[in-house]
Amino acid sequence: MITEIAPAPERAVSGPARPHGTRRAWDEVPRWHIYLPLSVYLLFTLIPFYWILLFALRPAGSTSLVPWPMTFDHFEKVWTERSFGLYFQNSVLVGVATLVLTTVVALAGGYALARFDFRLKRGFMLALLCSQFVPGALLLVPLFQIFARLSMINSLGSVIIAETVFQLPLSMILISGFIKNVPPSLEEAAWVDGCNRFSAFRIVVLPLLRPGLIAVGSFAFVHAWNHFLFALMFLSDQSKQTIPVGLNTLMSADSVDLGALAAGGIVAAVPVVIVFAFIQKWLITGFSAGAVKG
Repeated sequence: MITEIAPAPERAVSGPARPHGTRRAWDEVPRWHIYLPLSVYLLFTLIPFYWILLFALRPAGSTSLVPWPMTFDHFEKVWTERSFGLYFQNSVLVGVATLVLTTVVALAGGYALARFDFRLKRGFMLALLCSQFVPGALLLVPLFQIFARLSMINSLGSVIIAETVFQLPLSMILISGFIKNVPPSLEEAAWVDGCNRFSAFRIVVLPLLRPGLIAVGSFAFVHAWNHFLFALMFLSDQSKQTIPVGLNTLMSADSVDLGALAAGGIVAAVPVVIVFAFIQKWLITGFSAGAVKG
């Protein structure tokens, strides 16, 4: 009688096994070698913020290192007497409008760069990259002349257009790189089902671009919120000023109101910190994905 011998089970091929009891190089690093530099960095990062809070919350003339007794007089002063409530509204309007315009135009331009081949495409991409080396101060004279001819000086629209134009090159490059990560076969399948190009983009591609759109929009919003130069040059009426220009009015040649300046800085920083706290996950994903390809 012939008996069949069952074949021995195949073993999974893997790399060389690590001897028992051995540790990798990074496992042997003591924890304090990691935590100590991080603690020092965190200390140097938080001290300026604590110093701002200290000047904003302690009474005027106090030299205490602890904000006690605590007062909110500086916040009331900058919000009412220094018109920071109006500056805040203007900054929100400029930031949101710049966010919307930059995102919409960059979405259209980024899609064209990612999906279409046309003459001088590489030259256009090179021009977008080179435009990032041009400082904003160099654009002040031509922009001022253009807005003067259009009767847009002392209008928030001039600042919104200038901020949008300044943000578009980088935003288009990021959106283009993110769209390239979406397989064209998804759009082609939608075309087969009867969608046109715009419908396929809206139904299939646009939902996948949420991290990239959040990254581009937040970058445009923060830049418009913090930018000082365009608002200073194009807006002369105090009722049209934004928060960065308002902070500059708290400093004079002879003296500086440190309490009011610190309170105004907190008013300017808190909204941005809150926004980034909610969108940080999509922000990191969007910037990393948009920078991989393209």
